[in-house]
Amino acid sequence: MNSALRNLIPRRFTLAAFATLMLVAGAALDACAHGPRVEIVAPNGAVRATVNVEIADTEASRELGLMYRRHLDENAGMIFVFAKPSHLQFWMKNTVIPLDMIFAGADRRIVGIVREARPFTETIDAVDGDSQYVLEVNGGFCARRGVAAGDKLVFLGFAPRSRD
Repeated sequence: MNSALRNLIPRRFTLAAFATLMLVAGAALDACAHGPRVEIVAPNGAVRATVNVEIADTEASRELGLMYRRHLDENAGMIFVFAKPSHLQFWMKNTVIPLDMIFAGADRRIVGIVREARPFTETIDAVDGDSQYVLEVNGGFCARRGVAAGDKLVFLGFAPRSRD
């Protein structure tokens, strides 16, 4: 290590501590660079998909959701975050594009999927059981990626907390 760099690092600061600090900083920068994402992981640990997400964590943002959108990129979606698990119900009023709705419990395991929800309908879309998170993606996404009940959602680049 050159003397200029050595003078910047306190004597008690070990090389291992410096390496750990760099790993933590790198992970934080990676999370910021990529933005919030949700990985969908199969029970065997295989990553089925990584979705860049917008976060709906307030009553107002959850109410608006993906309404009025005319396009959603293939690996994009919206994660709805609720304060606690309950029997969640959605509809597609003013939603232009068909969506798959992935419902997950407090443990982040997928409890059920509404596939290809029809645009502009007020029909209630729900699954059996309680959920705390709902990931909305393009219709057909789950079929294309093999997403199924029992898979797990992994949150990257954000802490999933309801703000209300």
